[in-house]
Amino acid sequence: MYAQPTNIAVQCHSLRKSFGQGTSAVQALRGVDLEVHMGELMMLVGPSGCGKTTLISIIAGILDQTEGECSVFGQDFRRMNQTDKTRYRGQNIGFVFQAYNLIPTLTAAENVTVPLLVLGEGRRKAMRQAREMLQKVGFNDRMMNGMPSQLSGGQQQRVAIARALVHSPKLIVCDEPTAALDHDTGQSVMELLRGTALQEGRALVVVTHDARIYGFADRIAKLDDGHVERVVNSASELHENQHIAGGAK
Repeated sequence: MYAQPTNIAVQCHSLRKSFGQGTSAVQALRGVDLEVHMGELMMLVGPSGCGKTTLISIIAGILDQTEGECSVFGQDFRRMNQTDKTRYRGQNIGFVFQAYNLIPTLTAAENVTVPLLVLGEGRRKAMRQAREMLQKVGFNDRMMNGMPSQLSGGQQQRVAIARALVHSPKLIVCDEPTAALDHDTGQSVMELLRGTALQEGRALVVVTHDARIYGFADRIAKLDDGHVERVVNSASELHENQHIAGGAK
């Protein structure tokens, strides 16, 4: 196991992931090296199919890599059994899925209580915390009592974000968190997420195609064809590098 500095939340080294067998195998990641620091918001950008969602799924312990190493706060999921992995993920990671993954038979507030209940929190306290978190993403009482089928795509996205944040995880991983949101709501959600990332001992990784939110990032990693091409400190630096690369062709 390679050494991990104490200020690193996530460290990926020579990370590879393939799907399928033999000649039909698809190489989703082709040797990714990436560090996410404590207290930062790291954005992953790049064209569809470049490996962004695969990468965050490995970071969150949802997928196992084919080769290479990935540690989260110094822990490697591959060294854990399924029970320990589930417990560690539940205690330390919040995940905002692009497809929301809400439970259709539960209200918005009940969906947000799920991580707390899994961790053993009492139902009454869990519901109070869930409603407080939903208020932070702009929900009123009527919306909190609605079923997922009664909510718009943007409202479902906000429920998913509240669910990811409610148990105060140290790492929040988001797949297109503003894709279904209008500009103002997207900005409000990113302010909430960024405020969370800046709290001591936490980090945030966001996959996005939404250039409107690039300004919230501390660093931006550009992926293409299963590689991290470069990591920059601002959207302007990303665009400048793209312009230079385009002019060199």
